[in-house]
Amino acid sequence: MLAAGLATAGCGKKAAGGGGAPPGGFAAQVIAVEAQRQPVSETLSIVGTIAANEMVELKSEIDGTIEEIRFQEGQPVKKGGLLVRLDETRFAASLAQAEANWHLSETTFKRNQQLLADKLIPQQEFDQSASTYTVNLRVVDWMKRQLQDARIHAPFDGVIGSRLVSPGQVIGKNTTLAWLVDLDPVKVEVNVPERFLSQLQAGQNLELRVSTYGDRPFTGKVFFIAPSVDPATRTALVKAQIPNPKHELKPGMFGNLDLTLQIRDRAVVIPEAALSQVLDGDRAMIYIVSATNTAQLVPIKLGVRLAGRVEVTEGLRGGEKVIVEGLQKIGPGAKVNVAAPEPAPAAPATAGR
Repeated sequence: MLAAGLATAGCGKKAAGGGGAPPGGFAAQVIAVEAQRQPVSETLSIVGTIAANEMVELKSEIDGTIEEIRFQEGQPVKKGGLLVRLDETRFAASLAQAEANWHLSETTFKRNQQLLADKLIPQQEFDQSASTYTVNLRVVDWMKRQLQDARIHAPFDGVIGSRLVSPGQVIGKNTTLAWLVDLDPVKVEVNVPERFLSQLQAGQNLELRVSTYGDRPFTGKVFFIAPSVDPATRTALVKAQIPNPKHELKPGMFGNLDLTLQIRDRAVVIPEAALSQVLDGDRAMIYIVSATNTAQLVPIKLGVRLAGRVEVTEGLRGGEKVIVEGLQKIGPGAKVNVAAPEPAPAAPATAGR
């Protein structure tokens, strides 16, 4: 909701100056309050989607038979923890055979080195033994890797999802074993209209609310702003991180975000009821009480809208007495008698877009 789209209480009133001064030079009774300086935070309200910090589909790199499953569904696991072990029998046998061939070729290679030095064999025979030795060494390395791949470990700290396989099951390389999800922190992804991008930067604060937890806020910070704009939607992807130590936020949830765009520490704020006339969206007229107790008509420029109050970006410096009641009885230059306003609770100084 744009702050400039302000619907004020004074929109339906007569044009400024229509009230005129009271007859006979008597002072009109009005209520005025002081234009205050206070912090105002300008926020953008938008819907976002929660995503895991990290999420991976666990698969084996080799074909095999599941020998052992070392996790429970929903269990937290640590990086490097053993999750699934395949039957290692054939991999161990293949490695033993490869190592035997390698040792034999190593013996032949070393013997041929000496024979070549003594010029007892031709260079071609030595080259053949050297090639065989190198190939057998690479086969050993490959078989060791195969044996290592028979054990699937957790690539990061996280929570295991639903188990999709069972012990004794024959699996292939594309068989999904389970999902591993890192839930602390979570990421929130939103598409922000391009007109707000100039006000965004990494490190800005935001608040997230999801329907599951009512009005309870979860706070986080922006860490990524896409370097390009989607030409179809005229939006840019923005990501934020939110701490989630209790795993209350789940990937896939929708949330309402209040993204803080700007904070003005000493903004001028007046009651919305003071607006005598709104001219063209962000321009308005108000009455202030002059030093001689007369009504002075002042043009102002409006900023963001608060709860029952409005920010003034031009026209006031703060401290002026702004007339909020009795506007229909006065005009420019009218004598006024200022009565004390009734005390009212303070309004929150946060504006939404």
